[in-house]
Amino acid sequence: MSEFNEAPESGSSSGVPVEQRQWAMFAHLSAIAGAVLTSGVGGWGTFLGPLVIWLLKKDTMPFVDDQAKEALNYNITVAIVFFALWVLVFVTLGIGFLIAIPAWIVVGIAWLVFTIIAAIKANDGVSYRYPFTLRLVK
Repeated sequence: MSEFNEAPESGSSSGVPVEQRQWAMFAHLSAIAGAVLTSGVGGWGTFLGPLVIWLLKKDTMPFVDDQAKEALNYNITVAIVFFALWVLVFVTLGIGFLIAIPAWIVVGIAWLVFTIIAAIKANDGVSYRYPFTLRLVK
């Protein structure tokens, strides 16, 4: 069966129960909701949703534990990249904007695309691993 030790519910070929797949999908999508809700203050809320879901469900839902940690790690990694680009801008007294603005656009689009892919995979019961992610939360 599956490493997530519950029998699949109706329509699941992955072996992950429907409720766990939905919560895992919410963990990924909550980053987008956090970005939208905190966009006026820098979008810092991208990691809050995955963090809350992970803290609430980590002990009872193994698939959600795995995917919420993955979403949390990815959003922390992206936040570090955005912060590093801001440091570049300040250290170069604004000249770094020539690099930072295109980088922010590319990273932002990649963040959105990978987050949507992760949510779809999680809803299918597949453990998704984001590329270029620092695994800070184990």
